[in-house]
Amino acid sequence: MSARRHQMKLARWAACGAGVCALVLVAVLATRPPATQTTSSPLIGHPAPPVAGRNLAGGHSSLAAMRGRWVLLNFFASWCPPCRTESPDLVKFAFSHPDGQRVAVLGVVYGDTAGNAAAFERQLGATWPSLTDPNERIAINYGVDDPPQSFLISPEGLVVDRILGGVTVGGLDRLVDSAVAAHA
Repeated sequence: MSARRHQMKLARWAACGAGVCALVLVAVLATRPPATQTTSSPLIGHPAPPVAGRNLAGGHSSLAAMRGRWVLLNFFASWCPPCRTESPDLVKFAFSHPDGQRVAVLGVVYGDTAGNAAAFERQLGATWPSLTDPNERIAINYGVDDPPQSFLISPEGLVVDRILGGVTVGGLDRLVDSAVAAHA
């Protein structure tokens, strides 16, 4: 076989391989859930389990202290690629609702060290409190087994919705608008 013919054969195989990879990528993206996918949870419509503890700044934070406001409870980890993907949108969402005027954000570190989580939040510019969760008690109470997951909690402390996977600003705004309208 000539060198030219061998090169042509290799080029065809490379093109076929690239085509198969592209088809697999399209299939994965087409079957991926939406960026803000709400799902059922036995917690919806019930009082939110307690969330309290040491925050990454060294103080104490709790869900109870946020009573009277809408709260987005977000479970995250610095090692989690979807958490890294959702983070810019979560920061934009939080800054579009300054001082929790409409929705306050409360983070819960999932399966990560406080140091790594704090560095991750500093890098993002996140200014909301985030709690450490030693022994993963908070995560267990909410049924969280993999980040990111978020819960929308009403001003009365009831779980309104659960969001699996990363969030987007638009998705969160629609979810909150719907919840506020239903709450009125």
